Amino acid sequence: MSGYNPSQRRPDGAALAMAGLLAVLGGVILWDAARLHQTGGYSGVGPGDVARWIGYALLALAVWSGVAAFRETPVRPPRQDAVSVLWVAGGLGAQILLLNTAGFAIATGLLFAFTARGFGKRNLALTIPVGIIFALVVYLVFAGLLKLTLPAGPLEHLFLGK
Repeated sequence: MSGYNPSQRRPDGAALAMAGLLAVLGGVILWDAARLHQTGGYSGVGPGDVARWIGYALLALAVWSGVAAFRETPVRPPRQDAVSVLWVAGGLGAQILLLNTAGFAIATGLLFAFTARGFGKRNLALTIPVGIIFALVVYLVFAGLLKLTLPAGPLEHLFLGK
């Protein structure tokens, strides 16, 4: 009988590779978290606890991916659109280059706009100002309310008077 036999199917190599990568990453995080001094304070939660949760979650995802590699039929990934990937990568590059000179709002606004362009939104004249406004709101929340330091540029100085 020449029917399909799932036991003769080879496992999905990409899923197995991802499972291995997740397992290694989870193991490294757990190893690093074990070296942190555990001072729980009044709540009993110390600096290594969240890292341990993340490490265990990554190990669970590794097991899940490994099981899926043997159980499910491999799915052929869609063809990547290189131009879209370049828009997103260009936005990230622009943010990295402009962060210290133009400030958080402008650099992150450009990242937002370029990423939107990569995902199909063609009107940069609209997405750049929208991205800058969103990023400025995020900056004001982080810097004004939470007192965290982010790179400031001309817009941030205008709104916070620094």
